[in-house]
Amino acid sequence: MNALDPRAPFVVDIRDLGRRAGAMKDLHLRVVVAEGWGAGTAWVPEAGDLDLTVRLESVVEGVFVSGTARTQIVAECARCLEPVSWEEHSDIQELFVYPPQDTRGHRVTDEGDGSEDSSPSIEDDLIDLEATVRDAVVLGLPIAPLCRIDCPGLCAQCGAPLADDPEHHHEEHDPRWAALTALLADEKHDEDKDN
Repeated sequence: MNALDPRAPFVVDIRDLGRRAGAMKDLHLRVVVAEGWGAGTAWVPEAGDLDLTVRLESVVEGVFVSGTARTQIVAECARCLEPVSWEEHSDIQELFVYPPQDTRGHRVTDEGDGSEDSSPSIEDDLIDLEATVRDAVVLGLPIAPLCRIDCPGLCAQCGAPLADDPEHHHEEHDPRWAALTALLADEKHDEDKDN
């Protein structure tokens, strides 16, 4: 098991919280996201600020963390590809469990069953909130963000933004009539030559 770095931006020291069930501590952190977090066409930009307001509550199994993460999201509209941004508020809830101990109170070094459903653990009175916060923020992002709900998108033929010109259209010819159109064009060309 890797030891947590107490100086890491998302690592919180819980020694002063104690192990008495019901003890609480409110915490406000302003963290710079070192690498961009994202999903699809929406993401938290690299070096973006994240405001984290959480409550740490001591429970029998460990420490229950609940609160809110607030950060600026940048994205591309899924229809017109224009840049769009907004402030995202993500709810956080996670139980960090105490590591297992033997009957004499010594820490057991067994890594557990390795299942993805297991709760994150407390390591040397430190908890790392990064994975919990990242999951809450990224899972809350829209798969197809829009600049506005009625965005008309781009022209399928030329790529022009339809919001700039609502009357934009192209003459469409039915390919089944192409041979007839060619005959009419030839006939018109012959008439012009005769005149």
